[in-house]
Amino acid sequence: MEEKLRVLITDDSRLLRKKLREELENQNCEVIETVNGKEAITTVLEQELDGVILDIVMPVVGGIEALQFIREVAPDVPVVMLSSMNTPQKLMQCLKMGAIDFISKPYTKEQIVQTVERFRKLKAKRMEKTISNVELGMRN
Repeated sequence: MEEKLRVLITDDSRLLRKKLREELENQNCEVIETVNGKEAITTVLEQELDGVILDIVMPVVGGIEALQFIREVAPDVPVVMLSSMNTPQKLMQCLKMGAIDFISKPYTKEQIVQTVERFRKLKAKRMEKTISNVELGMRN
């Protein structure tokens, strides 16, 4: 059986978090929820995560600011932006800042399945890289 992925959902809509949680849990994910960018940043600093799904418009600290901070402190953690603000400018800004994808609300179940697959592939790559770094270290 596949290892559970630890995924953080950050959105100020409780209804959206509930629906997204159910879909992620169906994809064998352990889900952590936060309601704003400040909580997301704290969670990224405190926990091992395999992926983050981040809304853009939130109280306290917005998604763009949170993305910027997450890229600085946890550059290996993949972040997918989820927003109804799907202007081409916002999309480009998020991708340039290091988000791996941008999903427009309302999202489809298929988009969530694809996101989880990307998180799994990226986790596998990070693990391979870690293993080869350890092996290199043992040879030296």
